[in-house]
Amino acid sequence: MSDSSRGQAPPAPTPLPIPVVDNHCHLDIGRDGEPVPVAEQVAAAARVGVNRLVQVGCDRESARWTVGILDDHPALLGGVAIHPNEAPKHADAGELDEALAEIEELAAHQRVRVIGETGLDYFRTGPDGVAAQHESFRAHIAIARRTGLALQIHDRDAHDDVLRILAEEETPERVVLHCFSGDMEMARECVRRGYFLSFAGTVTFKNARDLRNALAVTPLEHLLVETDAPYLTPSPHRGQLNAPYLVPHTVRAMAETLNVAVPTLCEALSANSEAVYGPW
Repeated sequence: MSDSSRGQAPPAPTPLPIPVVDNHCHLDIGRDGEPVPVAEQVAAAARVGVNRLVQVGCDRESARWTVGILDDHPALLGGVAIHPNEAPKHADAGELDEALAEIEELAAHQRVRVIGETGLDYFRTGPDGVAAQHESFRAHIAIARRTGLALQIHDRDAHDDVLRILAEEETPERVVLHCFSGDMEMARECVRRGYFLSFAGTVTFKNARDLRNALAVTPLEHLLVETDAPYLTPSPHRGQLNAPYLVPHTVRAMAETLNVAVPTLCEALSANSEAVYGPW
């Protein structure tokens, strides 16, 4: 997997002994060039034991793109939503209700199993956008409940409000904290509520001690793994282009933190993915 416009992609890691699911990726997004073709990304991931992927479209265009490719790639399931950073833009244009209605229409596709990523982001959106983010978040929760789909949460610098809104709303049965970034206390609270915690390449970073501590107190039955590709490339390739075939680096780092065998963790990650999204 290389692209001359981006430089050499990281080498493939040693394959996992038992296949796992990349629970959150953006195959439509490229960095410094066009994205790698979907079929190539799927094949590269399968060669290292990442045999299924959840492709997430988080604005209207990428949600349409996601639904459009699902029937051609049996390894993929889809997620659709308006990202929290997009919600204020739609609200300012008077189009938030229209955008949310389209997301619910797209979610009717049989291979869409996720409403998300939705949630709150106080890093990129300032105080003027908070009300629109809250409105959008609550609306996505309601869509997930009506459709019976899993809910994937984006939470950046907004832990308290994310947990508060989830507690205030009637949430769907399956809630995933995508790219979990909280501490041990938050992890324990999420587990108490029955949520799933999805860990990305950030858990491999040298300065991520607090995140590894949160992972360490999370039971196996609440764990998922993801890339958030093309972002958050795991060590030892931090800063390069991320892709689903790099999941094994994160899985092995998680196993080391949890002090469990890699096959044991792989089995749990695969079973949890089917518990959240159903078989495919």
